[in-house]
Amino acid sequence: MADYLQITTAAASREEAERIALALVERRFAGCVQIIGSMTSIYRWQGQVEQAAEWLCLIKTTRPRYADVEQTIRELHSYECPEIVATPIETGSPAYLEWLAKESTGDR
Repeated sequence: MADYLQITTAAASREEAERIALALVERRFAGCVQIIGSMTSIYRWQGQVEQAAEWLCLIKTTRPRYADVEQTIRELHSYECPEIVATPIETGSPAYLEWLAKESTGDR
């Protein structure tokens, strides 16, 4: 059985989040991307405390696809240092995980 991941990234706009999500699903690097937003992020960047509206992408994929997901985010993201955080999915509905594995196995 494949290892499953949920990867998060926060985008500067809904359009950017949708562009990333569509690319990941169309390239079959992710089975599903959910976009949540807008949300407020408060963070330190280059010595300053910043505040921004962002849209959170929850990317469902498999461990072998991590590098493809990361490369696609870096390719399409406007941030110099985008959030790319992977969390293992320890367990889940067998039918959903089977679907996820099937949908995340495409080639470029």
